[in-house]
Amino acid sequence: MKNKFKEQIKLRGELLKQFGAGYYFEREKKELQKTDKIQLLEKLRKKIGNCKLCELHLKRNNIVFGTGNPEAKIMFIGEAPGEEEDIQGEPFVGRAGQLLTDIITKGMRIAREDVYIANIVKCRPPENRTPKPMEALTCLPFLKGQISIISPQVIVCLGKVAVSFLLQRSEPIGQLRGKWFDYNGIPVMATFHPSYLLRTPSAKADVWKDIQEVMKKVGLPIPVKK
Repeated sequence: MKNKFKEQIKLRGELLKQFGAGYYFEREKKELQKTDKIQLLEKLRKKIGNCKLCELHLKRNNIVFGTGNPEAKIMFIGEAPGEEEDIQGEPFVGRAGQLLTDIITKGMRIAREDVYIANIVKCRPPENRTPKPMEALTCLPFLKGQISIISPQVIVCLGKVAVSFLLQRSEPIGQLRGKWFDYNGIPVMATFHPSYLLRTPSAKADVWKDIQEVMKKVGLPIPVKK
């Protein structure tokens, strides 16, 4: 079974090479102008096309690529699209998305359009289940392509799935949140997913602490409570 799994990964890797995802990863350290980044993101989206590399394509309405400023200092990475995201084709537009928007606009006091938002997988898992390892591994090169093009100063991983697949960490998110990690030279902050905050409002204080560390890292002023 383990050998079969490795063969599947290798096969998908070859398919992704044909898509050209690795090209963007190799350009990670190269500085790009905004127009270049927009064009590269558009090319990457076109290469994804009507992707059918995993079973998630069977029930999706839209591929949810990502949205925001291609020159963003901060990139938020979540788990997967939900129902509203699948319908609208944009990440974080449901209830959890509204909470993330509030964190950005009311907490950080910047526009949502100033950051970039994406997910580990680009298609909604049925019934919002957790993405299977093969689904995440298949889609991950596209996310890495986005990171390479945008080259943010800081990445914020929202929830266990984002941390697990981007950083290859297996610890519970409760043990990882609030700590700095590294992804190819980019500082990564792990914190709770907004959907968890909807279920556990008491965790909002922890997330705000994490977000303040992110703000310090990129030089944003911390709002003073009145």
